[in-house]
Amino acid sequence: MSTTIICILIISFVATLVRSTFGFGESLVAVPLFIFFIPVEQAVPLSVLISIIVALVVVVQDHKEIHFNSAKWLIIFAILGIPIGVLLLVYGNEQLIKTGLGLLIIGYSLYALYGKNSLFLQKDNMFWLFTCGFLSGVLGGAFGINGPPLVVYGNMRKWSATHFRATLQAYFLPASFIGVLGYALKGLVTVEVMKLFLISLPAVIPAIFLGRYLNRRLKNGHFFKYVYFGLILIGLFLVLNTSVIH
Repeated sequence: MSTTIICILIISFVATLVRSTFGFGESLVAVPLFIFFIPVEQAVPLSVLISIIVALVVVVQDHKEIHFNSAKWLIIFAILGIPIGVLLLVYGNEQLIKTGLGLLIIGYSLYALYGKNSLFLQKDNMFWLFTCGFLSGVLGGAFGINGPPLVVYGNMRKWSATHFRATLQAYFLPASFIGVLGYALKGLVTVEVMKLFLISLPAVIPAIFLGRYLNRRLKNGHFFKYVYFGLILIGLFLVLNTSVIH
């Protein structure tokens, strides 16, 4: 077994474990590490294919935990935001946008962790569904980072760790499928990508179940604290990565 294959397996396991435990974040682990070993045009579709498998297994496992109404509207509004995200990707200043986004994520996460006032929604609210879903689509279309606005909404609704994980997978399953169709139309889902995907499955499948085990042992009162600390790391990654590149 080559060094590349071993590294692909390790990265796939760790990224899937993060996604299955917290509900999101695997692309920010997988893609930056995959590209050390495979071209980016293979790394991105591979990450999305893995995302589909994770979401599919979780939706089948924990469909009773899903807030389907929330997921439905978040998906609908995200679709509206995706074209704007693509336009930002094509025409925007990548350095300024990524730096601004990273600082915004860090700032909000710190506020959510240490601020005294926290908005609580007892039931779904169309304004916040639109705001969080639309922004998720924009960020997903531009940078493949759908998670932060979804975290905001889940926190306002005070979802449990299990509900949060399951509901996000109901969002990511169609979103990732649409993404793969787009990559396929562009000729990026190649035979080599499919080979790497099949090779990754022995690492992905056990990580999904281990992540479910860990998720169910996270205390709900502390779950979003862990998530926001993760978002701070994502924000730092965006800011520092942009600084290094430029």
